[in-house]
Amino acid sequence: MAIGSTVEVAGTGDPVILVHGLGGTGNVWAPQVGILTRFFTTVRQDLAGSGRAKAHGPVTTQSLVEDILATMSELKIESAHFVGHSYGTVLCQHLAAKNPGKVRSLALFGPIRAPADPMRQALKDRAAKARAEGMTAIADITVQMGTSASTKAHRPEVAGFIRELVMRQDPEGYAQTCEAVAGTQAADLSGLRCPSVVVTGDEDATSPPATAKTVADALAGSKFHVLGRCGHWTPLERAEAVSEAIFNLLYSRAS
Repeated sequence: MAIGSTVEVAGTGDPVILVHGLGGTGNVWAPQVGILTRFFTTVRQDLAGSGRAKAHGPVTTQSLVEDILATMSELKIESAHFVGHSYGTVLCQHLAAKNPGKVRSLALFGPIRAPADPMRQALKDRAAKARAEGMTAIADITVQMGTSASTKAHRPEVAGFIRELVMRQDPEGYAQTCEAVAGTQAADLSGLRCPSVVVTGDEDATSPPATAKTVADALAGSKFHVLGRCGHWTPLERAEAVSEAIFNLLYSRAS
């Protein structure tokens, strides 16, 4: 069923909330939803300012976390497994840090804690570019810099889908999301004890293995994996491996 036009719910079983990143929509998780819904209830939404969801005020990390919590409340979900990609991992970390009882497990793909200072400025510059020029050039750069050599050479359908996802973003909503990422500070994860897995690609320029490892190190007892021939768009570039990592976490949680 659909809640409004920006939240999709499918399947039965324990709830799994899938959180997309900058430039994405709930459709980033399409390869995983088809499998997860055999055993779990999946919830995915276009975050405010992204895809079909218009910004309803200034977009910030806190406002997006509150939106996710509001969706949980509307669906009467007390706690869930959380799966995040890119900026979505930041939102999952902040939500979990402040609401640990609502988070059964964390699966984070292409994660960061918070942007480094050069990245903060680059995100502000990208926001200005989106407002001034629209999304076409940003979509092209996203594919060029954000996907692996193998994806560009051998998976043109994936590269084309990522380009379409970014190109279809509303420039102002995308710009506000860039600024939200740029203004984010690292969440305090020291009190979290939920099962977790952290995964990145060997060619991920946003979350290179060393960066992703700092996220894994901040989550007590987390498992860490690096996927070969993979850039930043992990759920699409290595869909089967991402599904496997999620299933391994969820079933280890159940056992």
